[in-house]
Amino acid sequence: MAQERTNAATFKGNPITLIGPELHVGDAAPDFKVSKNLLEEATLKDYAGKIKLISVVPSLDTGVCDAQTRRFNEEAAGLGDDVIVLTISADLPFAQERWCAAAGIDRVVTLSDHKEMSFGDAYGVHIKEFRLDMRSIFVVDKNDKITYVEYLKEMAEHPNYENAVAAVKELQ
Repeated sequence: MAQERTNAATFKGNPITLIGPELHVGDAAPDFKVSKNLLEEATLKDYAGKIKLISVVPSLDTGVCDAQTRRFNEEAAGLGDDVIVLTISADLPFAQERWCAAAGIDRVVTLSDHKEMSFGDAYGVHIKEFRLDMRSIFVVDKNDKITYVEYLKEMAEHPNYENAVAAVKELQ
């Protein structure tokens, strides 16, 4: 059974339980299996040799998640070809595609954790009560080492965009 971290975070002030380990700077980035679309899967190895900014959101159809994904889409333009920005949520791939088309998102790769919650379980962001992934940011270097982690304590708050982008730029 996966590790459960109670009182690790809240949703509108109410405690929620996160499943999986709490990762730290210096840890090897765990592998995961998520959906690119209905038929294709993606793993960490698919982005080998790239600096990875992994933006995790509960659902793209909410205000903070929408704003977070739009912000990293804008930031991606200035990060160069050696960086990939991944947005991971438990939304269905169809919903992610529809949302990206409507929002004009073209620099961020959206990946769905809905099938197995593999990413959520490996990175300690699977919210037990909602079967969603908790808002968080991970920066992973070209050698798949974690160089930046932000686990938000409150699901409805924004991450520190500036610190995440600065962590990516330090690797370039």
